[in-house]
Amino acid sequence: MFSLQKLLGKEDKFFDLLEASAEEGRASVQALVNLVKSAVASRTLEDFVASRRKEKRIAAQISEAVATTFVTALEREDIEALSFALYKIPKTMEKVGERILIAPQFLSGVDLSRQLAMMEKATDTLLLMIKELRRGVNPEQIRTYNEQLQAIEGEADKLVLDLLRDLYSGKHEPLNAVFLKELYDLLEKVTDRCRDAGNVINFIVLKNS
Repeated sequence: MFSLQKLLGKEDKFFDLLEASAEEGRASVQALVNLVKSAVASRTLEDFVASRRKEKRIAAQISEAVATTFVTALEREDIEALSFALYKIPKTMEKVGERILIAPQFLSGVDLSRQLAMMEKATDTLLLMIKELRRGVNPEQIRTYNEQLQAIEGEADKLVLDLLRDLYSGKHEPLNAVFLKELYDLLEKVTDRCRDAGNVINFIVLKNS
């Protein structure tokens, strides 16, 4: 049984910061849910910006803590790699929000519910993985969560291929097709970011189990 807490000398702040980082990923997905549901005239990037800024502060705190209190039994590069992977989630989500605000007319009639559901599930699963680290890790449970993330990312890949097939059918206006392609690619990239963070956690557990 591997215990990250033991290796960190019972420094709860690492767990607190990593969980807070994962929570910001979830918050950024919820920001998109709210943005899509809201009236065009009332849409803003405020929630996305707030989440990304919080994430940036958390990442800075992790870097400082790693430099000053990290125990060498667990390589500092692992924690920094996880922090960086988590930071990319709200950063990518903010880009999604920016695209929607730039050209909201191209989103009219477009159903993003499947992508939103996948991203919610992915960020929820990622948070569960980090909470499992705090509890003193069951490697099998971490592996199960990671497989779930891989499955979500694979489903997202298949969905974007179906959507691109429709875009390339010729029935869409060129500008509309360009906008939707970029949007779909960014949404799919969010699940990639979650998968990447899950892989980092799985690697940490495997290396220290």
